[in-house]
Amino acid sequence: MRGSLIVLGTTSDAGKTVVTTALCRALARRGARVAPFKAQNMSNNSMVTADGAEIGRAQWIQAVAARAEPEAAMNPVLLKPGSDRRSHVVVMGSPAGQLDASEFAGTRAALAAAAYAAYDDLADRFDVVVCEGAGSPAEVNLRAHDYVNLGLARHARMPALLVGDIDRGGVFAAMHGTLALLEEADQSLIAGLVVNKFRGDDRLLRPALDLVEKLTGRPFLGVIPWLPGLWLDSEDSLSVHDRSPAAPASGPRLRVAVLRFPRISNFTDLDALHLEPGLEVQFVADPQSLGTADVVVLPGSRATIADLAWLREQGLADAVREHAARGGVVLGICGGYQMLGREIADPDGVEGPAGARVEGLGLLEATTSFGQDKVLGTPSGTHLGAAVSGYEIHHGRVRADAGEPFPGGCRSGAVFGTMWHGCLEGDAFRTAWLQLVAGLAGREGIDVGGVSFADAREHRIDVLADAVEEHLDLDAVLRLVEHGAPPDLPAVRGGLAG
Repeated sequence: MRGSLIVLGTTSDAGKTVVTTALCRALARRGARVAPFKAQNMSNNSMVTADGAEIGRAQWIQAVAARAEPEAAMNPVLLKPGSDRRSHVVVMGSPAGQLDASEFAGTRAALAAAAYAAYDDLADRFDVVVCEGAGSPAEVNLRAHDYVNLGLARHARMPALLVGDIDRGGVFAAMHGTLALLEEADQSLIAGLVVNKFRGDDRLLRPALDLVEKLTGRPFLGVIPWLPGLWLDSEDSLSVHDRSPAAPASGPRLRVAVLRFPRISNFTDLDALHLEPGLEVQFVADPQSLGTADVVVLPGSRATIADLAWLREQGLADAVREHAARGGVVLGICGGYQMLGREIADPDGVEGPAGARVEGLGLLEATTSFGQDKVLGTPSGTHLGAAVSGYEIHHGRVRADAGEPFPGGCRSGAVFGTMWHGCLEGDAFRTAWLQLVAGLAGREGIDVGGVSFADAREHRIDVLADAVEEHLDLDAVLRLVEHGAPPDLPAVRGGLAG
């Protein structure tokens, strides 16, 4: 088996990541050497590979699903939004400057060249490359410079699946309309349709499926059911609430409030906490929600200084200080840790105007200074009698002037700060820290530990793969991978094709 396939969506969050991940595992189960690929991510959820490259978190988990070592070529271009108009650019795992919205189209040729070279490299080394598109292929204002969706498909002459989220409504109109807006050369590569997140008896869909198949000339290759309680490491802040609570504990629960910054990044740092039966984890954005919290978490941020200003505007800065003054536990991760310190300086203008200097929350004796060079790493150590590891992605250098050591940072009483993303994924360290936290919060008897984050991740991937094995025509998908889109697919009239 050799070839490739791209998974497109009628909208953002239609299920492209989920279907791509599931296909990676399903094909790996059949003995294929599989690589995931996304030409360009726009995401603040990223990960560091073993060789120190930064890629989108979704492609990292897809590589895990494919049983392949994550690498930069799997996500050659990563855009990390720092504001509504400006993004930090990562190319082949390394920082490559910034991109303004007004320059977007003019700079895409170089980014496209890097993406195509990475794809070609993977296609030479793996049996199958399962690609994930971005947004919608019908964003016709972007088509001239597209190298992520049908631009990539045209480059490799690869077939495409079009996925629609039926839970949002309007899925059949979205599928027909997507095709109708495309020029015929692009349409010719979309070879199959997939309905995602269906609740109920799929026999009730048959009249609509038959009609859309007749109108588009494309078969529905599957109806994937709604899978309650299933979530993956996400790239999109749209998914920040898609975290199912753990099974209810029989005893008391520790309430964890995670501040939802406008530019929140790496919120997957908290995924492991959702598995703990004795915890209730919520993302919040108002001071009142902190009133009953035992633990307040300041997560990562792509724009630390701007999100710190937002914290003050919302009254959350004072609420965090009041929580700490009551003896409540506070954890800051990366940008959140920097906010907990005394001062943040930006002498080179990494995040904004050069020379900016702002006061932090003052809960830790630490200062931060931003530098042009990005720190990327996968540190490890021991703490609280347990092994602990994580990954670092930051421009801010933090100097702790006082406090007790804490992995990747420092601690002062019940206030903790770390630069290590992912440090709570290690089961032994997470258990030890939560036991400490429960004691600090005066909540002895909280049920923590006894769950494996790695096993839970593997289980979620296997459940997805089982779902596509059962509900997707994998034999038809494999024929597309090996032979490409059928040459006789009809054009859908209307829009650019009419």
